[in-house]
Amino acid sequence: MNRITTISFAVLMTCIGLSGAEAQSVGSSYTSTAPKDCRQIGKPSAVDGSSTRVCPGKDGLIVLIAEDDLREIVSVGRNRKAASEEPAANLWFAPFNSSETTIEWRAAGAKPFAIIQRWHIADNSDPDKQGRPNTKAMLVVTRLPPGPVCHVAYVDGIANPNANELARKAADDLARGFACGKDEVKIIGTRGRAVELATMR
Repeated sequence: MNRITTISFAVLMTCIGLSGAEAQSVGSSYTSTAPKDCRQIGKPSAVDGSSTRVCPGKDGLIVLIAEDDLREIVSVGRNRKAASEEPAANLWFAPFNSSETTIEWRAAGAKPFAIIQRWHIADNSDPDKQGRPNTKAMLVVTRLPPGPVCHVAYVDGIANPNANELARKAADDLARGFACGKDEVKIIGTRGRAVELATMR
């Protein structure tokens, strides 16, 4: 093998190596859970306005949003039934709350392993001029299949100016190895009022 051939071979192998690394690079993409982008399941309750909708996600996954008594749950699965049976489908925050309609999907290559979503938690000790509770923002990191779907980490959106970056790092570092039902949800960064409200029992 002459010198030129050796160099060409080395360049080729380097390119192949880079292609493999790029295929598994971790990145973000986004989907919407806005009602207009989702399928409503049945009709909202005439009594309390409770509702359920199913929204398209990534890689064949769907997002289940259920709202009852001014509180939401968000779960993910291959279909509505699977999502409704995940641990995340049974996790409620005690104060009134709602989730924003943009979901960030963290994926290695084309395979998502976590979602990040901003939530708003009502703070009854901080009423507005009309007497309604102001809300405090928090990012929730949720692990995805294979394996159970559950909350992995909380990042206070006010106490941490770099909350988005902290949530992405938590997703990348923790989600794939997180054991739902065994590991405790991690509080990432500075613990603020939103996290305090969300972890009230």
